[in-house]
Amino acid sequence: MKILVAIKQVPERDAQISVTSDGKWIDESGLSYTINEPDAYALEEALQLREKNGGEVVVLCAGPERVTSTLREALAKGADRAIHIEADDLGERDTLGIAQLLADAARDESPDLILTGLQSDDLGLGQTGVVLAELLGIPHATIIMQVEVISGGLKVKRELEDGWFQHVEMPLPALLTIQSGGNKLRYATLMGIKKAKTKETKTVQAAAAATAQAITLERVYLPEKQKKTEMLTGTPAEIADKLVEKLKFEVRAI
Repeated sequence: MKILVAIKQVPERDAQISVTSDGKWIDESGLSYTINEPDAYALEEALQLREKNGGEVVVLCAGPERVTSTLREALAKGADRAIHIEADDLGERDTLGIAQLLADAARDESPDLILTGLQSDDLGLGQTGVVLAELLGIPHATIIMQVEVISGGLKVKRELEDGWFQHVEMPLPALLTIQSGGNKLRYATLMGIKKAKTKETKTVQAAAAATAQAITLERVYLPEKQKKTEMLTGTPAEIADKLVEKLKFEVRAI
């Protein structure tokens, strides 16, 4: 089984973020980057499937030269090969545009299974995997907790709401978006880091970006800190009623 894992490089979670002067994106100078955490769980799922069923795990990442460090990390953890779609203009591409880049590379590989994280830590749109599946014309399932290879395809466990789960059987090839927390992430060993240096990393040039985007990012800004104090008066019962009303309709906490 050939498994293709689409990963994304994002800023470290504890990085100090500032916004560029034009307010269009974050200032990337001086930031440290790492693999998107939901994608790390997709990679772990792929590695465990290979260990159980054999095959090959190929990691795919689009971005500038710096994303090769994230690809090397994935190789050190056990991926067999890496593909780097060299693109310095991801900020100018919407979800469809990025999914088209991934789809072009995926078609050349003809994988049996494609895994992505549920969403990215930076934008959090949760759309790329689903759009990628549609472009490739293959079945897909989201919020996957467990994957089992069965005769003729897969059996997956989807997380629903309020503690409910759904078990679905589906044919191959297919695409799954993996929920975080389903597996314990592995660390790259010293031997894995050494082996990563000898593994193949293929670089392909991204196609030119489409001139029109379905979605554009207008403004990025940091949350504004606000403080507000309101004194509630009346009898204890009246204060309690007012507090419950505010928690329901203003704070929306209950």
